[in-house]
Amino acid sequence: MAIEHYWDQALERSTAAQLNGALVPLSTELTRIRARQGEPFELRKLKGHPPSHLLARGPKPNPFLPWDPSLEVSEIGMRHVLILNKYPVQKGHMLLITREWAPQHGWLSCDDWEALLSVDQDTKGLWFFNSSPTAGASQPHRHLQLLRRCDDDRSCPRQEWFQSLVNSSPRESCQLTQCCAATARAQNHDAQIHYQAYLTLCEKIGLGNPAENQHPRQPYNLLLTKEWMALILRSREGIAGFSINALGFAGYLLATETSDLDWLNHHGPEALLEGVVKTIQ
Repeated sequence: MAIEHYWDQALERSTAAQLNGALVPLSTELTRIRARQGEPFELRKLKGHPPSHLLARGPKPNPFLPWDPSLEVSEIGMRHVLILNKYPVQKGHMLLITREWAPQHGWLSCDDWEALLSVDQDTKGLWFFNSSPTAGASQPHRHLQLLRRCDDDRSCPRQEWFQSLVNSSPRESCQLTQCCAATARAQNHDAQIHYQAYLTLCEKIGLGNPAENQHPRQPYNLLLTKEWMALILRSREGIAGFSINALGFAGYLLATETSDLDWLNHHGPEALLEGVVKTIQ
């Protein structure tokens, strides 16, 4: 098995940061919710009160300028830093942040993709990005997120659903297939190729392009696995007391004390997703 330096550093730093109080793992109870088709969604019920960043309204201090050195995993090139998520559900949850201010709602740059791929060459997993508060972003400073996966792990519960979209053979034509665009991922670590694939998907779902638009026209989520890249067009942040970010579309849900579990059990997890997306025009 290949050595994953960033993953090893993340685990080592996690242990130290938890001991000094810089890392505050969320305690959850895992259950599974039946999907209409395919694998069930994973639902984690938060034990206790949500952390302050999930409750706060209005302007918030930027936790990435400066970032907490206790959470730093590694510098990535000249423009990015890999740090730990302060409130992880999964151990070793990492954030790839820009050193200097860059808006979350702006276009991902080729530099961002170069930094992502530098990490991905060493430590692979499920990458995700929430472009704005409407798409589930809790911070306005540019950050992509990584949940590490082993080579034999499924990237996420809805892996096959997205693969069918890539193959142009979705299991069903529904609202969720009409708000999402996906493509097979290039099997290399060429930043320019990945950046162009991202821009092509942006055009496909109606976000525009950096040459003509200062920032994407609408909020969106991005998911990236070793097999595919997908973008999802968003209309709202949540429904039925659930906050939905990119992980919701991957098949991971988080329930807090405000979440309506009766609604979820009655309507199903896909209804949550359908309630927060926007059909591609």
